[in-house]
Amino acid sequence: MHLSHVAQMAWFGFLGHLDVAVVEVAGILPDGRLIPSSSVGNNKTWLDQADKIILEVNELQSAGLEGMHDIYYGTQLPPNRKPIPLTHPSDRIGEPYLRCDPAKVIAVVRTRQSDRNSVFAAPDAVSEQIAAHIIDFMSHEVKQGRLPANLLPLQSGVGNIANAVLAGLNKGPFENLTAYTEVLQDGMLDMVRSGKLSFASATALSLSPQATEDFNKNIDFYRERIVLRPQEISNHPELVRRMGVIAMNAMIEADLYGNVNSTHIMGSSIMNGIGGSGDFARNAYLSFFVTPSVAKDGAISCIVPMVSHVDHTEHDVEIIVTEQGLADLRGLAPTERAKLIVERCAHPSFRPQLQDYLDRAAKSSSGLHTPHLLNEALSWHSRFLETGKM
Repeated sequence: MHLSHVAQMAWFGFLGHLDVAVVEVAGILPDGRLIPSSSVGNNKTWLDQADKIILEVNELQSAGLEGMHDIYYGTQLPPNRKPIPLTHPSDRIGEPYLRCDPAKVIAVVRTRQSDRNSVFAAPDAVSEQIAAHIIDFMSHEVKQGRLPANLLPLQSGVGNIANAVLAGLNKGPFENLTAYTEVLQDGMLDMVRSGKLSFASATALSLSPQATEDFNKNIDFYRERIVLRPQEISNHPELVRRMGVIAMNAMIEADLYGNVNSTHIMGSSIMNGIGGSGDFARNAYLSFFVTPSVAKDGAISCIVPMVSHVDHTEHDVEIIVTEQGLADLRGLAPTERAKLIVERCAHPSFRPQLQDYLDRAAKSSSGLHTPHLLNEALSWHSRFLETGKM
């Protein structure tokens, strides 16, 4: 599911009745208000919807988190919805605490559990090249007057490649940046610390152990520069479009026409959920999808004739980036997109095969809008499953 939909689907009753919710908090105030943890997510909805609540007070969550949150209680169900009054990542439109009916609390459990986050890999040559292509593109957009000098609010997905792109931006020419994102990870925390990022809005932190230690040690500094919101606000399409967010998300593969698979290996084996990438991609001012051009030591091409699973259609994908280059797909017809993706993004070891496929598809379906050879479109994936190589 698109994560911006989860809370409202619970409110609509589409997900069934919620009996019990276990909600992590950083603390409980004497009047019953809850200090949210470093991950807000949909906890507001679970507290409202569940018949019974178990509160997990995690003592490893810093007491300094108090005041970092902005919990908005103004959302309503159709037909009574009103605009959400947020126009800048630093706006506060709610309150710092979660509400909970004490009569629903059946247990309070004290824990000392750390998050299960691992260390991010250091940026390598491939990810640094991807970051360089994005920075060059943004610099060009600024020169063309399509972006302000401090860009627009940034959104970044989670993972090593996304983290490396943020590391590149931290070294780049842009100053006084802001972020309106779902998850804040090490690279964005580094940008806050360096001053490149003046303010960041998210719903959760996803930090390595080292970054978590820095965050807790300097939480007074970060509390002035970071706000954590409910996921239905952090990912809300209305807000993403209003602020003109620049969305940068990783993918598993893209096809010749710009369709993106971000969740399934070889079409069937799930690697991760779609998360909020769709929330941001469809509504962003600019929608980037990034990946190395090959995987498994070159056995797999991340640019394929047809993706084995579709998470983001060609209509929501504007810019594809690999270490080979950047394909700006805005305003292009399908065959123009295909030509550019092959030229700019495909690895040289797969580029001739992709071009051959495209040429033969165009010849066999002359005049058609999106040429394909349906008997070959997924043969690359089949070949990998049979031989270990595309």
